[in-house]
Amino acid sequence: MPLLDVSDVLADPDFADTLVLTRSTQTTGSNGRATRTSVQSTISGVVTSNSGDVLKRFPDLARVGGSILVHTTARLVASADNVEADVLTWRGRDYTVSALNDYSSFGAGFVVAGCELVQLT
Repeated sequence: MPLLDVSDVLADPDFADTLVLTRSTQTTGSNGRATRTSVQSTISGVVTSNSGDVLKRFPDLARVGGSILVHTTARLVASADNVEADVLTWRGRDYTVSALNDYSSFGAGFVVAGCELVQLT
């Protein structure tokens, strides 16, 4: 087991930001229709740039996409049986967890989530 424990740094206000985590689950009712339920909670994490904001030009439009990395002790979900990918809100922008690296064996454990910008601008 690795001895590196970064959980103190991930909770340190000098590094960490507050993010809103939205977790949505789907269940199928007796009528066969899916019902979506969302729960919001606040988590702490260190946010760094991944690709940053990237301008993409197309013949009819231009859009800005982007991605961030979030280092947190919260157990995030990229996908599961009945759980959609988590959505993190940071600085007024929504990001979907698209890649997840699990470092649970490092001290208290943490994850690094690659998150893609949801909004098209």
